[in-house]
Amino acid sequence: MGRRESPAQPSPRSAEGRCLRAAAMADKEMQGFLPPFKHFATSAIHVGQDPEQWRSGAVVPPISLSTTFKQRAPGEHAGYEYARSGNPTRDCLEKAAAALDGAKYCLAYSSGLAALLNICHLLKTGDTVICMDDVYGGTNRYFQKVASENNLKVVFVDCTKPKCLEAAITPETKLVWLETPTNPTLKVIDIKACADVVRRHPGVLLAVDNSFMSAYFQRPLSLGADICMSSATKYMNAVPSPFDCFLCNRSDVLMGLVSVNRDDLYERLKFLQNSLGAVPSPFDCYMCNRGLKTLHIRMKLHFHNGLAVAKFLESHPRVEKVIYPGLPSHPQYDVTKKQCTGCPGMIAFYIKGNIKNASAFLKNLKVFSLAESLGGFESLAEHPAIMTHASVPEEERKALGITDTLIRLSVGLEDEEDLLQDLEQALKAAVSGEFPSQNHPHPPFPGAEPAAPPTGSLGWGLRVSLFAALLRHSPMD
Repeated sequence: MGRRESPAQPSPRSAEGRCLRAAAMADKEMQGFLPPFKHFATSAIHVGQDPEQWRSGAVVPPISLSTTFKQRAPGEHAGYEYARSGNPTRDCLEKAAAALDGAKYCLAYSSGLAALLNICHLLKTGDTVICMDDVYGGTNRYFQKVASENNLKVVFVDCTKPKCLEAAITPETKLVWLETPTNPTLKVIDIKACADVVRRHPGVLLAVDNSFMSAYFQRPLSLGADICMSSATKYMNAVPSPFDCFLCNRSDVLMGLVSVNRDDLYERLKFLQNSLGAVPSPFDCYMCNRGLKTLHIRMKLHFHNGLAVAKFLESHPRVEKVIYPGLPSHPQYDVTKKQCTGCPGMIAFYIKGNIKNASAFLKNLKVFSLAESLGGFESLAEHPAIMTHASVPEEERKALGITDTLIRLSVGLEDEEDLLQDLEQALKAAVSGEFPSQNHPHPPFPGAEPAAPPTGSLGWGLRVSLFAALLRHSPMD
């Protein structure tokens, strides 16, 4: 018999070769971080979910939609009076989320910005807030255009340098607001080093926005923070609904979570939660609580896919620079490994060329969707300077590196090969500034046919049937 020839191997410089090399290197470089937090999955599934607390013994915590609760006598109630001040479904979520953050308490709010607003109500007129210079656009907008106009002084500081934080603290400073990794340039802040600085100044609170890392990869309270805030709209909730094509978006809950350990801080925040009224609906609490059950599974795949995409982009000739905390090339890579159990699917990179090339890249994506937000199971891409950070003054954007060629990716849970191939073809199209035809849109993923356009809204009969089916999966108590 003739000698069987081995199949030809792809060239290391070819598109296929880059994809294979990125995947292999990603598996190797997922090592070296902190070990996973113990009992995380068990806590997510069981803390606050005891069936014995319900008369029905429901294993899945029911949705309690009532806005008011019957009292045994005037002032004597079974733990609930009015839905704004407390709700059984919200309690289940808050207990589970507290456990995942390694916290004693957690409070849920109607959005991440609502959580920020409640925290800032801990302050009084004339107090100073020190905020990390590179933060979510909504946070920047609130501090610059709302808080500063309501007699709070806000100072923006590069807190990746603890000495700069130390120099900025004054007797009027009452809150330090960190975000790590930062949005969108993914700077990583040494939380413990900043906590050590803050501890030298009694009366100053340290709050950390943990939205990008989630409770699975980072626990700010264990590193010295007083407050951990997460936009649960992102990773903490993001789980598909069996009815999402009809009743929900895939990223389908708007919510903020705030975790603390101090009793006095919890009591004050609980009072503000009730007084300001920015609480989530019971249905949103049910949805987010359900999302927590798969957080540990999802974050592992976000890490794997994110690292593979980052390695692929780092080796690509059409990419100027890649920013990903899980890469050794990241300036704070050692800090990331010291305080995190892994990294999420958030990547920032600079494409070679100008805004025309960046736009062509974004418009030619097939698997990635051009959209704001992050942390869902679907992959997203956006242009921070035009989209999420458009409200940041142009001079400040440029100083932070938010230029016309910066692109932010939220890498989802799709097949790794499809993600890399999609990026490859979009980068190729970006070289010539090629735009896809509006009459012949790209299919949503390789080999798929474009989805038919919607022909109209659902009829009432179908809506009612689908909603009834949804409720059957959410037992009422």
